[in-house]
Amino acid sequence: MSDVNPSTPDPAGAFRDLFRDTYDDLLLFVERRTHPAVAEDVVADVFLVAWRRFADVPVPRDEARAWLFTVAYHTMRNTRRSDHRQQSLALRILREPDTVARAESDQVAARLDLVQAWKHLSPDDQQVLTLTVFEDLTGPQAAKVLGVTRATFSVRLMRARRRLRRHLGRPAQIPSTTSAAARIAETGVSA
Repeated sequence: MSDVNPSTPDPAGAFRDLFRDTYDDLLLFVERRTHPAVAEDVVADVFLVAWRRFADVPVPRDEARAWLFTVAYHTMRNTRRSDHRQQSLALRILREPDTVARAESDQVAARLDLVQAWKHLSPDDQQVLTLTVFEDLTGPQAAKVLGVTRATFSVRLMRARRRLRRHLGRPAQIPSTTSAAARIAETGVSA
């Protein structure tokens, strides 16, 4: 392994060398700690962080490798926390007091519709809605949490609300083998 200086005149080449020299070790490190189906996604996230913070990557290759392992560890921990929060939120929604639910059948139906609609949302849509509704963050605060601009967050929030409303208006359906063309026509999204 050769050492890489992040201040080299060719940072892209130095990054390629770092990637080539550490990818396999990093992938094995992640696969030992998480499900193999998500390991490559975690490694991709780690190298994205490394690219964005390339000046912070230590110069000796062994130290750079340890730095990447640290980023991977924190990435996996954050992912697990996020998954746990989403599961806890879903359970909290389902565990609302039964006495009120029994007394008001309309409320039960609405709650079940919300749970079903929530399941149809992407994790990104769930996250945007959770930050504003459950965490009670303002738009600028939520944008900062996600590391995006206020305008980008506003667009994401608007789209997430639109998709949630669309799913709330849809009756519960049994999954079918709808053609891609029919799904595109129904949602207005291109493939």
